[in-house]
Amino acid sequence: MDKTSFIGIILGVSTVVFGIFLKGSSIEVLLNPAAILIIVGGTIASLLIAFPFKDIKQIPKLFKILLSEKKEPSFEEILESFVDYASISRREGMLALEGKIDEIEDPFFRQAVRMMIDGQEPEFIRHTLYERIDAMQDRHATGASIFTQAGTYSPSLGVLGAVLGLIAALGNLDDVAALGESIAAAFVATLLGIFFGYVLWHPFANKLRRKSKVEVLRNHIIIEGTISIINGSSPRAVEEHLSVYMEEKKQKEFVERADTAHATQ
Repeated sequence: MDKTSFIGIILGVSTVVFGIFLKGSSIEVLLNPAAILIIVGGTIASLLIAFPFKDIKQIPKLFKILLSEKKEPSFEEILESFVDYASISRREGMLALEGKIDEIEDPFFRQAVRMMIDGQEPEFIRHTLYERIDAMQDRHATGASIFTQAGTYSPSLGVLGAVLGLIAALGNLDDVAALGESIAAAFVATLLGIFFGYVLWHPFANKLRRKSKVEVLRNHIIIEGTISIINGSSPRAVEEHLSVYMEEKKQKEFVERADTAHATQ
């Protein structure tokens, strides 16, 4: 579960609901069928026009990515694994790493280690894995752009809903009650359009881009670790090379911990 996504959604909805309540309005005004139809239906229609169906059908998968934490090795775990692999390969040879493959759950990590054990050339490994990263980035960029476009359309559709509401209001000038209801519905459409656009869709797109950057960086570390071992780098050299990808504080903690471990050996 991605806790920040759930907390953000709940907090965003709660802010609007309590804001309406504190302003003295009824929360029921938000449940306006016409406004909801224009915003939700209009956004779906716009996305269907903007993207091919093969991209649209990925939306449930994108929500799963947004609302869940993918089980992936941390930077520290990857670094520690490569330090271990470097030690084993220098002591027993590259083929001794064969038994480590079954322990690796991440497909990209497993492929890198498999290619290394199979004796593939470093440039071939680098090229193949970077091609895989490029393909992954294209998929991720498409997913993020779907929510970016939804965030762009929703506020505009809110304005469209407001215009339609005001048109209805102009037809009820002789009925004060109906006039007030039409004007309220017009502004509810604007509110919902802005809410969906700037509280949900644009932040969703940003979260997908952020998760993609973290995964790309993780894969870069895997590639560099793989090439380092093929080039015969010592465990210490691998450790120093890969630690630069970590946050400064974690990098310092890891180096200090590694220095202590080396000193006790």
